[in-house]
Amino acid sequence: MPDPQETPFDRLGGASAVRTLCERFYDAMDRDEPALAKLHELDEQGRVSRRSRDRFALFLIGWLGGPQDYIAQNGHPRLRMRHARVPVDIAMRDAWMRAMTTAMDEVEVAPDLRAFLLGRLADVADFMRNQPG
Repeated sequence: MPDPQETPFDRLGGASAVRTLCERFYDAMDRDEPALAKLHELDEQGRVSRRSRDRFALFLIGWLGGPQDYIAQNGHPRLRMRHARVPVDIAMRDAWMRAMTTAMDEVEVAPDLRAFLLGRLADVADFMRNQPG
């Protein structure tokens, strides 16, 4: 049985592993979800920018129970406020979840942790909806 004191951050393998997950997430988004990718800041090659990738990695590290560097650098995440300019409907929510599911598959997140995280992330993704449909 896993240690109840161990955070999802610890179970994933720390900052390096979370950064790898984030890279796979954005790679999947660039490859498989172009409409979603276009809602992000893009680099010269038309891929989600390094700045966006690094910022999300810092957020996810803290959200998973790791160091709170995102908050130290950017303040409270205020997810809905920060995403208010982005139309998030069911299709975008589902595209986001598909990209994250692909990323978790690619880095082989343990099944029990994967199920837990996908459930929590689905709640957050649904909370981010600001458009009908």
